[in-house]
Amino acid sequence: MPEAVGFEGVKDCSSLQEFSVSNSASFWAAAARHRLSWIKPFHTVQDCDLSLGRIKWFEGGQLNVSVNCLDRHVDTCPERVALIWERDEPGSEIKVTYRQLLEMTCRLGNLLRRHGVKKGDCVTIYMPPCPLAVASMLACARIGAAHNVVFAGFSAEALAERIRDAQSSTVITVNQGVRAGKVTELKRTVDAAVKDCPSVQQVLVAMRTENPVTMTAKDMDMEEEMLKEDVVCEPEAMDSEDVLFLLYTSGSTGKPKGVVHTQAGYLLYAALTHRYVFSYQDGDVFGCVADIGWITGHSYSVYGPLANGGTTVLFESTPIYPDPGRYWEMVQRLKINQFYGAPTAIRLLLKYGDQWVQKYDRSTLKTLGSVGEPINTEAWEWYHRVVGDGRCPVVDTWWQTETGGICITPRPSDPEIVPGMAMRPFFGIKPGKVVTSNPASGALCLAQPWPGMARTIHNNHQRFIETYCQPYPGYFFTGDGAYRSKEGYYQITGRLDDVINVSGHRIGTAEIEDVVNQCSAVAESAVIGYSHDIKGQGVYTFVVLKKDADDQEADLSQQLNNMVSKNIAKYACPDFIQFVQRLPKTRSGKIMRRVLRKVVERDLDGLGDLSTLDDPAAVQEIIQGHRELCGKQQPS
Repeated sequence: MPEAVGFEGVKDCSSLQEFSVSNSASFWAAAARHRLSWIKPFHTVQDCDLSLGRIKWFEGGQLNVSVNCLDRHVDTCPERVALIWERDEPGSEIKVTYRQLLEMTCRLGNLLRRHGVKKGDCVTIYMPPCPLAVASMLACARIGAAHNVVFAGFSAEALAERIRDAQSSTVITVNQGVRAGKVTELKRTVDAAVKDCPSVQQVLVAMRTENPVTMTAKDMDMEEEMLKEDVVCEPEAMDSEDVLFLLYTSGSTGKPKGVVHTQAGYLLYAALTHRYVFSYQDGDVFGCVADIGWITGHSYSVYGPLANGGTTVLFESTPIYPDPGRYWEMVQRLKINQFYGAPTAIRLLLKYGDQWVQKYDRSTLKTLGSVGEPINTEAWEWYHRVVGDGRCPVVDTWWQTETGGICITPRPSDPEIVPGMAMRPFFGIKPGKVVTSNPASGALCLAQPWPGMARTIHNNHQRFIETYCQPYPGYFFTGDGAYRSKEGYYQITGRLDDVINVSGHRIGTAEIEDVVNQCSAVAESAVIGYSHDIKGQGVYTFVVLKKDADDQEADLSQQLNNMVSKNIAKYACPDFIQFVQRLPKTRSGKIMRRVLRKVVERDLDGLGDLSTLDDPAAVQEIIQGHRELCGKQQPS
């Protein structure tokens, strides 16, 4: 890290980590001056008080995020590839250079300005991963508008709720989406949503397919209109703490929270983590397969790689379309160097066997990453041994929508990586000292602010303070539990609301899942706590078997109980084990434990909106299986 030359006493990675925490202001000031292009320099590095929920970085400074992501690279390497759009149809990728992306962004920025979008407005984007979606985000940043990207799998009701909360007058979408060979009517969803959104005045529609769609008085053909615009768009000078984007994430109350990220601090943190967690070098091809509708897509498909002048992949498809070799065929064809995906996808692919991986040349891979939930040991080892041929470090990254970027991760640091552990805090991150001795378990709190963290919840700062700042005053409470080993390494044990209390014993669902998933016949599992007359809570386990598993279910149930008893304790043993074909998942691959909980609690009226599930039919199968299981077996 070139800035480290100016840091007194820093000679290696661990002393740099110590310096970044003990001399936080010096560390971040040097990084911000070195890595961002400023219109006006900042005068105050930080003004933060976590107990009050006050977080301000780089005050006095002005910059434009799109200039940092585009113009400065166009000045030095205009023909470098910025985006590789891996379309649903394999082998039909489209490459977009920095010059082309800047031109696209400027035309779109001018179009938005011409239609009345101004600094401080918020534009809602409802699009699958594609170059125009990235240009839409950057065009907003260029003209000083915030963006609110809504995952293109959400229902009309969910989309409308987010448009209303963000008070958007403009929505950007596509005529149709294409995923796993299926066409989805995204424009029709937007039509239904805007009927309930009086603030919306215009909808810009890009054409992903050639199929015409019904256009209303509010709609305009985005690409046709962009051609009328100039390729130069004057960037707005933005204060460091102006809003860059909102991103809605589910909260414990059920009402989504509009998490607010601002300009300079967020961009700096995304860029720094992207470069050092993944050892990203100039010229590498970075393959983050997350959807742009999630924070992972924002930070590691768009802002981090583009701020670093990198080449980033936008993945439109699924891990098993047209077959379970899709990721690895893409790695071979696009020569991907860093691959960043979700444990749930790794577990899914593990189930199909090694041959789908070994069929393709993965020699370009240098680093493998895992994101979204704790990765179980079996999936970690398969990822490392089979996908990475035992030569690529696997970085299990812990972070959240609220943290803006990766906070706990094995790299950049000492060589040792323990499977299934997120390991070490990133530069500037100081996990709380609520519990000081090692080993220890408890609530994961962060003891000092960092530039990438969320600033507030849109229109509800009180909720921000109550959720993150009040549970442990003076600390940022993450809502996750963690275990710290005697060496000081961190393992995330799951959401604290995913902790089961059995007869007074606390147990994280992720811990039980980790043991169950070690069974050679098991592809993946999900553990839910349910109300138990005697023990307070019982353990209900859903298990998906590998395709070639031929064990009897009764024998497997006994085996799994024995494994849990042996690896954790008898009290952690499942009361029920339900074998299912598949688990209900969002399209980004997260298991919908909320849905499983409702099934187990027999609260089918409370299932809520299932439109974001990848396969809503899975829920009906699980309900039926639950009825049959509970009919013939009484809980122990």
